[in-house]
Amino acid sequence: MFYFLIILIAVILMIVAIQKYDMHPFIVMTVISILVGLACGIPPEKVIATVKKGFGGIMGNIGIVILCGTIIGTILEKTGAALTMANTILGLVGEKRSVLTMAITGYVTGIPVFCDSGFVILSPISRALAFRSKTSLAVMATALSGGLYATHCLVPPTPGPIAMAGTLDADLGLTILVGLIISIPATLAAYIYAMKVSSKIDIPANPEYTVEELVEKYGHLPGALHSFAPILLPIILITLKSIGDFPSAPLGQGAVKAFFSFIGNPVVALILGVFIAMTLIPGSEKKNTLKWITEGVSNSAAILAITGAGGSFGAIIQLLPIAEALSNSLLGLGVGVFLPFLIAALLKCAMGASTVAMITTSAMIAPMMGTLGLTSPLGRVLAIMAIGAGSMTVSHANDSYFWVVSQFSDMTTSQAYKCQTGMTGVMGITTIIVVYIVSMLAL
Repeated sequence: MFYFLIILIAVILMIVAIQKYDMHPFIVMTVISILVGLACGIPPEKVIATVKKGFGGIMGNIGIVILCGTIIGTILEKTGAALTMANTILGLVGEKRSVLTMAITGYVTGIPVFCDSGFVILSPISRALAFRSKTSLAVMATALSGGLYATHCLVPPTPGPIAMAGTLDADLGLTILVGLIISIPATLAAYIYAMKVSSKIDIPANPEYTVEELVEKYGHLPGALHSFAPILLPIILITLKSIGDFPSAPLGQGAVKAFFSFIGNPVVALILGVFIAMTLIPGSEKKNTLKWITEGVSNSAAILAITGAGGSFGAIIQLLPIAEALSNSLLGLGVGVFLPFLIAALLKCAMGASTVAMITTSAMIAPMMGTLGLTSPLGRVLAIMAIGAGSMTVSHANDSYFWVVSQFSDMTTSQAYKCQTGMTGVMGITTIIVVYIVSMLAL
């Protein structure tokens, strides 16, 4: 009980420091990690060593992946590839389904791009399509926000899910595959919410550019396959590696498996994605290549810092005998995937930051995986999905994404509560129901 009290106080201190005093999560989580270790009687030298090891360990696993994902997202924005992706999906689903187009575009773009950045990148396209289809901007913005949010919270290489995969020792390829599937009903929930609820709010599109003007602004846009390649190729390679690692050895045990094990390593796959993204840069802009990559690296700094601090916090927590203390009380409750969901949802509601909620919850859940019955490869992935579901429940006024969506969509605060907060609540509940059903059928 003593350890739970310490952790509860630590989480409350984190919330107050981040929320009320606007302190950076990196500083807060690092200091709290040290204080928790000392309060639990761990020798000071071991506390510092564990904090350093936790930070370095998580950076070693995902630091390069986060950097590469951010660089890819920056280049997609700068080259107009994001616009090509939207237009391609629009052509597939039809102009009458422009709202679904934005949801799908968000779903795809949210895989390598932070949802806040993705919304800013795609906001002009959202306005242009709303204007063209005579649809309220509230509807288009809600669908786009939901699509981005689904893969942001559930699919690596977005920082939160990839950090959880590292913390919970989950197979990354399987996490991507399951995340892509689980995020489909989440995106559909956002789409339906946009059509049924946000449609009651009329916000004029007032686009700065029409779709045609956007094309003219960017000039010669890259082709569809070329635009999607930096996102899709790494995902395919990582998935093939995961398939090759199956116990049935579908790729054999020889050179083919070794090749895909190397090229499908997330670090190698994402580096290849960066080089493919660089080929999107037209000759007239080649002089900006270094500038754009540097911008991507700079944009990843805060993400890396928070992720590393989360690794430190997780390393300290894993030294505590939480699993033993919980085993007797939890075994008979059958909480399964609901416990990680509830913890993440409480942290998300309180702190606002989905990534922090994911990293913190996964660190707290890691010692409990055996007690929760989630130690199989699929069980670990479903734990990640449950935490992701909680981390999207709900986006409100203490969440930067709430303000990005509202400000870039001309919403009043009350309209944003109806559109963004309501939608993310529905998404989270829908996702945990799907995760629970899968856990009942597959575990």
